[in-house]
Amino acid sequence: MSKYITIKDIANELGISKSTVSRALSGDSSNVKAETMKLITDTARRMGYHRNEMAVSLRKQSSHNIGIIIPEIVTSFYMTFISHVQTILHKHGYNVLIATSNESYIQERDNIEMMERCMVDGLLISVCDKERNIDQYRRIESVGIPVVFFDRTVEGVEASQVRLDDYIMSFFMVEQLIRSGCKQIVHIPGPSRIRNGYERLRGYRDALEKFHIAYNPDLVLPPALSAEEGGQVVADFIDKNIPFDAVFGFTETALIGAKNLMQKRGLRIPDDVRVCCMAGTTLCTLVHPTITAVEQPVEQMAEEACRLLMHNIANSGKHVEDVVLRGEIVERESTVKPIS
Repeated sequence: MSKYITIKDIANELGISKSTVSRALSGDSSNVKAETMKLITDTARRMGYHRNEMAVSLRKQSSHNIGIIIPEIVTSFYMTFISHVQTILHKHGYNVLIATSNESYIQERDNIEMMERCMVDGLLISVCDKERNIDQYRRIESVGIPVVFFDRTVEGVEASQVRLDDYIMSFFMVEQLIRSGCKQIVHIPGPSRIRNGYERLRGYRDALEKFHIAYNPDLVLPPALSAEEGGQVVADFIDKNIPFDAVFGFTETALIGAKNLMQKRGLRIPDDVRVCCMAGTTLCTLVHPTITAVEQPVEQMAEEACRLLMHNIANSGKHVEDVVLRGEIVERESTVKPIS
């Protein structure tokens, strides 16, 4: 009886990866060079490879698994989001597989391929980079795996997304600082490779412009996500002796690190410096002073993401929605000076 030829056999014959062979045999020309594609298809034909139609049909059946790919576990936002998603999906009979990309678009690609091998019914993705893996997102959509992007979203992919109105909420937060008397506002930004980082910086700049405050690039620090990074960028900034009266952070973890550093340096919050951030969670209430923040409607984001994903799974359709949510500015001790 002749041996059944598999993708692994072709990969071993050519000395290349199984994923490259799989992409070539599925016609993924955007990820495989033309000469490699020809080599693989010619070799497959010579070796007598035939696509396993049973496996293909299994791909179309439900595994009752949903994959969630997140970029990091530094901020508490993602753990809160996952908790809500698990509660919702478990009620509908789904298991949840979770992978973190550690801010690496390469790791994210591996996570997507791993989820594909696990035959997930759909994917919820918050991206590491707004551009690097566009080809991968399009590919998994093309093979029939519904995708919904949340929080960190992308453009140029026909898929639903659920996100905060980062620009307007950033604008409102900085506007509130300015109306309270602040004019030299430091911004600890997020990475420029994600949409949120760009939109929050844009809101910061436009709020300054509205009040005729000149944009000063010296007040925009290097990107920071973790508390350690937040503390370091603010320490380096303070050493430059540039006057400032407020700090606006991309996220709460970086701002908490910055706040702790400023307090160690003898600065009083909010008497000397007011501090606030985007993407606040209950963590903002567990420090002293408590932190003013734009709080995202995490539960609503989870509900909308699950609704969109389950709709496309159930209907095998290409329904696309762009859901934009408004956050809420919750004012706390870090921006409210006590009445003397």
